[in-house]
Amino acid sequence: MIPGGRAPEYLRLDDRVLGLVKHFFTENKPVAAICHGAQILAAADVIKGRQCSAYPACAPEVKLAGGTYADIAVTEAVTDGNLVTAPAWPAHPAWLSQFMKLLDA
Repeated sequence: MIPGGRAPEYLRLDDRVLGLVKHFFTENKPVAAICHGAQILAAADVIKGRQCSAYPACAPEVKLAGGTYADIAVTEAVTDGNLVTAPAWPAHPAWLSQFMKLLDA
């Protein structure tokens, strides 16, 4: 799980964090990111060709990283392969539900 808020702004600067994220994608393990968590996904270079939601202010980063920004309702989430993303905390029910489905697989 990759958090939102201001934390990703700083966590994306830590090579250990980026290495962990890359490992989860290389091994096709379930990943959930919300809000500004897309900043970490973009910095780890793992969203190229994927659909990804995030806080709207992060849309340019998703696009610059080669992802397709999913402009969905603030209460919704989107799953693309092993990745579940959502724009903000009101999406927690949908986001967690979709992530739990990935964990059951």
